[in-house]
Amino acid sequence: MLDFAIFAVTFVIILVGAVLYLYPSSRRVSGVPGLYPTDEKDGNLQDIVNKGSLHEFLVGLHQEFGSVASFWFGGRPVVSLGSVNHLQQHINPNHTTDSFETMLKSLLGYQSGMGGGANESVMRKKLYESAISNSLKNNFSTILQVVEELVGKWSSFPEAQHIPLCSHMLGLALKTVTQLGLGERFRDDAKVISFRKNHDAIWSEVGKGYMDGSLEKSSSRKAHYETALSEMESMLLSVAKERKAQRKQSVFVDALLQSSLTERQIMEDCMVFTLAGCVITANLCIWAVHFLSTSEEAQDNLYQELQDVLGSDPVSLDKIPHLRYCQQVLNETVRTAKLTPVAARLQEVEGKVDQHVIPKETLVIYALGVVLQDADTWSAPYRFDPARFEEDSARKSFCLLGFSGNQTCPELRFAYTVATVLVSTLVRRLKLHQLQGQVAEVRSELVSSPKEETWITVSRRS
Repeated sequence: MLDFAIFAVTFVIILVGAVLYLYPSSRRVSGVPGLYPTDEKDGNLQDIVNKGSLHEFLVGLHQEFGSVASFWFGGRPVVSLGSVNHLQQHINPNHTTDSFETMLKSLLGYQSGMGGGANESVMRKKLYESAISNSLKNNFSTILQVVEELVGKWSSFPEAQHIPLCSHMLGLALKTVTQLGLGERFRDDAKVISFRKNHDAIWSEVGKGYMDGSLEKSSSRKAHYETALSEMESMLLSVAKERKAQRKQSVFVDALLQSSLTERQIMEDCMVFTLAGCVITANLCIWAVHFLSTSEEAQDNLYQELQDVLGSDPVSLDKIPHLRYCQQVLNETVRTAKLTPVAARLQEVEGKVDQHVIPKETLVIYALGVVLQDADTWSAPYRFDPARFEEDSARKSFCLLGFSGNQTCPELRFAYTVATVLVSTLVRRLKLHQLQGQVAEVRSELVSSPKEETWITVSRRS
């Protein structure tokens, strides 16, 4: 499952705090180069805050100390790995939970797993993945319909009209995630708008917040967040109760209702999927369309593949694996945008990287954003070039980082499916054009997004 967690300082700090609480020993990682704590109580927290994001902090850390480096939270060290080689060496057989899920649930005050040990956690993880996969199979036509509505709208625009990419892609993500996750209640736009209000209020704290006490210092901000969270939880509990009474078995929540999960656990898993699914799907689609708009060659290559594989037929779930160039486009989108720039794992057994011993219960960070643009791993790392994934070495590195293969997180798999339908439908009917002079700068937080609204124009294919 994709080790793709945080990404903003909030997640890691909360998980570190949990580690310190659960394992208050004085063990430290000896011999790993890195920063001394700048504050006796907070370690290097203020350094992270000053950099603006954990990713930017890690970039500087690895530039100064190499690909195995350490920093401090309170009186405890944290190890960060910033190269494919060192990630490959890292021994950490923690496959019972997803690091993104662990940290997101910690932030929301939820409990990871089922509370009954590793076997129960594995069962819950498999159930979660299966629920998403089955929802995609049962409701693929819904994705086609939502995408068709969007592409039809774009096709009706004058060629000079500027299209706000972030706004439209978030709308697409909200509709697909809520309908496939929670059911036909969210065919009603008013329900989606209400969902978005609370979703945005919750994610704004998750995505940009730091554990610097700022939320606690603002009573209005804290009340806004807590109200949104409470309303979202109540809505999800209501949906689950409604679906259970109807005995339906087609969307994500239905699969959970068929299991032995408690009402509370079902609500929590629905919260994680809808929160994470919307943001990951929206930003994968934003960046994919943006990067395609910058490359006429990539659009032409994709168009030719779509003609060869699909002909005049619409894209289907069974044809998606045959769209290899489309997969390359999405892989390169994830890499170039650093879609999920940091992952975190708790070292469950003692491990070793080079000569460095990593003791049990150490927090180990995977600096994915650093590795994704490492010149030793990727040629011309800042250039969008889908053709690089024709090489076995690129595909192996990408898989090792958790972005493809069996360990890909289910939310990203969901996002890849929606993005494939989107770009295949768009490119067959429209040409995408970047606005002159526009530069889409990346905000590397929990999930990387553009710092400002990104605009494109479209023209019809002749």
